[in-house]
Amino acid sequence: MSNEIAKTSARINPHGLGITWLDTFKTTYHKSKEYKLLLTERPFIAHFRYATVGKVGLSNTHPFICGNNKDELLMQNGTIKGIGTETMCDSKVLAISLGNVDRKNWKTELEQYDSRFVSINTRTRSFQIYNRNLYTYRDGIWYSKANVLQDNVVAVYGTLKKGYSNYAGHLKSAKYIGKGTTKTKYPLLIESLPFLVNKPGLGHRVEVDVFKVDDLTFQKLDRLEGHPQWYRREEIPVEVKGRTVICWVYFNPKELTADTKMYQSYTGSQMFGTTPYPKRYDTVSQSDFDMEENHQFIEVQEDTDPIFPSNTQPICIDCMSDVEFDGFANYHCSACGGWFKEEEVLKYQE
Repeated sequence: MSNEIAKTSARINPHGLGITWLDTFKTTYHKSKEYKLLLTERPFIAHFRYATVGKVGLSNTHPFICGNNKDELLMQNGTIKGIGTETMCDSKVLAISLGNVDRKNWKTELEQYDSRFVSINTRTRSFQIYNRNLYTYRDGIWYSKANVLQDNVVAVYGTLKKGYSNYAGHLKSAKYIGKGTTKTKYPLLIESLPFLVNKPGLGHRVEVDVFKVDDLTFQKLDRLEGHPQWYRREEIPVEVKGRTVICWVYFNPKELTADTKMYQSYTGSQMFGTTPYPKRYDTVSQSDFDMEENHQFIEVQEDTDPIFPSNTQPICIDCMSDVEFDGFANYHCSACGGWFKEEEVLKYQE
């Protein structure tokens, strides 16, 4: 496992690390920040925890003993609705209950849930993966969730920037590379929302925040931006930390006129009615406008607006679909499969 993937796993899942070492079938428990233990040639099964149900601590760090079957252990990635308590996580409750299930029925029992499981038998020195189709296989490693594989580099210039209105719901778990600027000048417009227009050579070298995201987050960003009907995603060079990085950027087919104001940086959330304070803006000179090449864009229907939800009920902070309360201070989205703490969902509605 690479250092980057191990570190990302610990950052996204900071609430405990359990490791079963497959050369000895001994299990050790650690803090997530001890992820460098996994930078080894030793074979292992590891679980980083993100607490949704149950308190944070050693008692809720995977794997768990399966009831009275002291040789059987269980790890789970996912949340099972309706089980668990304020002190005990749902995975531990499930592991205890498996002790009363005939071992030959475990596959049927576990595959009824939309979660990823591994059972480990320390006596026979064997393990079994369940719901394997939900895993991602990469370079000899099975990952129970692909959000730690952050291979897509994205540069954002508006409400997705770190600390802005859409950051927490979409990029909080992404790897933040740093602040950068587009290597080429582009027009950045601010008209209630920020719009970057794919007409290089006009405007400024625009200030951006650069992130690495997993495939699922990448898809969610496409949905948020309405790619390719509303915004269109293109790759451009961005300078960040003294080097040039090729990043995906979302452009909008806004038209420019001689009076169009072009900004260097988006610094205020106009989306919610606050006043922006751009660092710098210019207007398009008539000569630049006359000499500019013609660009073709997809026509957008007037009612296309993927940003503002019409739903006044609690909605998913990732894909903005309806979410369901599980009774334990969490919400589940059946559309994208996400689980969120109650305070995250309610804060997003404000």
